[in-house]
Amino acid sequence: MMPNAVGSFLKELAQVWEKVLPEFFLQANLHPKQVLVLGCSTSEVVGERIGQGSSPDVAEVLLHPLRRWAKQQGIFLAVQGCEHINRALVVEEECVEYYRLEPVTVLPALHAGGAMAVKTWETSERPVMIEQIQGHAGIDIGDTFIGMHLKPVVVPMRLAANTLGHAHLTTARTRPRLIGGKRAVYP
Repeated sequence: MMPNAVGSFLKELAQVWEKVLPEFFLQANLHPKQVLVLGCSTSEVVGERIGQGSSPDVAEVLLHPLRRWAKQQGIFLAVQGCEHINRALVVEEECVEYYRLEPVTVLPALHAGGAMAVKTWETSERPVMIEQIQGHAGIDIGDTFIGMHLKPVVVPMRLAANTLGHAHLTTARTRPRLIGGKRAVYP
C-alpha cells in the first residue's frame, strides 16, 4: 500500500474498532478481575495470509483502545501469540498473581508470536508469558482460534461488525455449565 493508503486504512480500522468495543463490552458483561482473551492476526487484518504480513501499526491501532476499555472495566487482558510459541499469552504480572498462573519462558517476536503479542509485551507494565488461561470472554480477529483459552461454556456473540479490516471477527462470552436433568431449574 502507498503511504496515504496505509494511513487511510489505519484510520478507517480505528473507527470501526471504536464502534466494536462498546458493543462487545456491553454484551460480554465482564466483571472486575475477569479475563478477556484477544487473538489477533494483524496479517489477516491487512489482507495477507495469517503469519505472512505482521503489522506493528495495526497492533498499535487496536491495542491502545482495547487496553483503555479493559482498564475502565477493571479486567485483565490476555493476548495470545501464534502457534510458533504454542499460543502462549502475554498478561500482566497482577493477573498471574491473582489467578496463580504458571509463567513460561518465551518472548514473543514478530514471526514467532505475532505483532499483537509483541506490542502487548513491549507496552505492558510488568508482562509475563503464560501457557494457558481460562478467559471469561474473547475477541478473535483473523481466526486465531482462542477457544482453548476460554472457560466452558462458550457463547458466541453477534456484533454489528463481523470483519475488522480484511479479517474475520468473532467474539464470545462464557457462562457456567447447566447441570442436572429434566427436573433441574435454571435462573
